[in-house]
Amino acid sequence: MAHTTTSIDIAATPGQVWQLIGGFNSLPDWLPYIPSSTLIDGGRIRHLATPAGDVIVEQLEAYDNAARSYSYSILQAPFPARDYLSTLQVSAIPGSAGARVTWSGRFTPVGVSEQDVTELFHGIYVAGLEALQQSLAK
Repeated sequence: MAHTTTSIDIAATPGQVWQLIGGFNSLPDWLPYIPSSTLIDGGRIRHLATPAGDVIVEQLEAYDNAARSYSYSILQAPFPARDYLSTLQVSAIPGSAGARVTWSGRFTPVGVSEQDVTELFHGIYVAGLEALQQSLAK
C-alpha cells in the first residue's frame, strides 16, 4: 500500500482554519478544483464535481471536531487507486498562533506504479494546501 503526507504552516489560528475546512462539505470554499459538493446519506457521503466534469464520491469515515480532523475514503473517482483513505488535520504550532494543516493518504495503485499514484496524490495535496493558504490570506 502506498502513502503520502504533506503539511503547510498557515498564519491563522487553528480555529480559523478549521472553521473554513472542517466541514465535510466545505471543499468548494477553499479548493478551486472542486467547484461543487453535494452531501447525501445524512452528510456522510459527498459527491464532488471537478471542472472537467468528473464526479468523485467520498465517504466520511471519522470526524473529530475537538482534534480538528476528519478521514474519508473514495468510493468512486477517476484515479488509478483503490482502498483509498485520507485524513485532513489542523493542529496548533507550538510557540505560535499559527496552524499546521496536514493532508495524508494511503492507497493501492491500480494499473500504474506505486510511485505514479503517490506522486498524483501528493501533487493534489500540495496544490490543495497552497490553495487553502491563499484563501486564508485574503
